[in-house]
Amino acid sequence: MEKKLSTNIRYNSAHGADDGNSRFVFTFEAIGTRWEIETREPLDFQLKQRILERIEQFDATYSRFRQDSLVSRVAAASNGGRFVFPDDSVALFDLYDRLHIATARAVDPLVGRDLELLGYDRTYSLTSASEFVRAEAHARERVTWSKDILRDGTLIVTRRPLVIDVGAAGKGYLVDIVSEILREGGFTEFVVDGSGDLRHSGDSVLRVGLEHPFDPSLVVGAANLKNRALCASAVNRRAWGDGLHHVLDARTGIPVRDVVATWVVADETATADGLATALFFTSGHHLAKFFRFSYVRMFADGRAEISQSFDGELFT
Repeated sequence: MEKKLSTNIRYNSAHGADDGNSRFVFTFEAIGTRWEIETREPLDFQLKQRILERIEQFDATYSRFRQDSLVSRVAAASNGGRFVFPDDSVALFDLYDRLHIATARAVDPLVGRDLELLGYDRTYSLTSASEFVRAEAHARERVTWSKDILRDGTLIVTRRPLVIDVGAAGKGYLVDIVSEILREGGFTEFVVDGSGDLRHSGDSVLRVGLEHPFDPSLVVGAANLKNRALCASAVNRRAWGDGLHHVLDARTGIPVRDVVATWVVADETATADGLATALFFTSGHHLAKFFRFSYVRMFADGRAEISQSFDGELFT
């Protein structure tokens, strides 16, 4: 099985339609990135449409890059307001509550404004605001998920404009949603790949390479994945300018420096995705008090650590 993926993960697969090991791959672009769904039997037109429409619904709610999205309405509400999110928001925002607490507020969906100030904005300008504007923003009392959002089920109440960014766990959650659609369609063996956020289902073990964050021709290790999810995060993805990238400490609005890449295996892709970000700010030992997972973490000085429960290996 041979295939290379982005976002610091590689795995192997076979394509064909004649032998017992054949795979069918549905490839498409969605939420600004490439997706692949690999199955033993081809997806029919109706199921493909259902998947695409569900992703569109998710994007229309949570994308801060769309002017017509619900989170853009939240960001444009000069005096705040009351906003009803879809039912799927409950599990997603509950996860953010846990991540927010477990990282002492370093993971925060309200980091969106800081990302905009650094240039990761709706137009992908990749041009930072002036030092004066950034310093002025940082001098003000920082907004936080726990203080500035009132949430009751699917209802969110705000008192000022707030830029919600669910990038830390949102794509992983969407992978889980797509995986559930496949199961409802009768598929039990599949790989959903949301640009490196992987959800595997089936009896066989998937061998996944952990791509070196600074040299895509190398892997630093490998994971054995079976009926679980694997997500990665690295500072070289979505990086621009001098030391600027998308992994920000929400307490400061500044990109992290010490950790450069993480890989997490968990039962759900949303959890793996969120923890891949959380590991930039706190130890796996600490996070294990709140979540069940295994991980690999790589530091800026070249060191790497692997949890005892990680089903895989690091290459030396």
